[in-house]
Amino acid sequence: MNLRRIIIHTYFYIPYLIHKITGTGAFGRHEAKYLHDPIQTAGNPLKAALIKHHVKQYHEASCSVATVVSVVNALREKQGGNFVPISQRDILEKVRTGKWKERMSEKGDNGKRGLPLPLLGEIVKSSLDAYGIEYKEIETVEAPENSGQSEKVKKVLWNRLLDFETNGNCLIIAHFDQGAYLRTLNIPHISPVGGFETTSGDVTILDVDPQQEKPYKITFETFCKGIFSNYHHVLKPFGYKSGGYIFVKLTGS
Repeated sequence: MNLRRIIIHTYFYIPYLIHKITGTGAFGRHEAKYLHDPIQTAGNPLKAALIKHHVKQYHEASCSVATVVSVVNALREKQGGNFVPISQRDILEKVRTGKWKERMSEKGDNGKRGLPLPLLGEIVKSSLDAYGIEYKEIETVEAPENSGQSEKVKKVLWNRLLDFETNGNCLIIAHFDQGAYLRTLNIPHISPVGGFETTSGDVTILDVDPQQEKPYKITFETFCKGIFSNYHHVLKPFGYKSGGYIFVKLTGS
């Protein structure tokens, strides 16, 4: 790990230790609840496919690769026909948007690793196009903290989660502060949504972090807290401004 990365990691370990010692943050709320029983798909083939093709990231900065591969394989299965699931290496060789492969290397692309939200949206679109997946719409939704549009964004998000759960006609990829949900560092993270409880509003995260062995659920408000995040200013030179989500609307819906 080079000096710059050591300095950046130190910025995040300090608040983590403070939360741990004082019992604040995720150490005080206990919002995330791990799911030990199989997730019920209730006849939703898209939801079932996302669970089936869920994979874990292969290093600390590759959450985007595991997430997009999971989504691509799930959508290819939903479209029907015989197909061989692609691997994380496959997609990095095929989709070269934004120097994705270079960003996943140890040194990154001129020191830039991982994917900020806008670039994630570009890569999701390029990936679906590269594998011939039909879709109606792809939208990148930025969700900066203290935005005057937050209530409107939340209302739209709730309805989209409802559509995903009940109709299986769309999906959501979250770009969030992982420490808002779990007892870990407050760093940007990417994972697909795997479920939404229509009565309680709980959101299931299919976290691609290998340290998270089980999916977990969080309240809708907690979910919003994680995506409505202005990432630490130390990350802004690398393109990280705020959290949000990628919304994919499928054809025929």
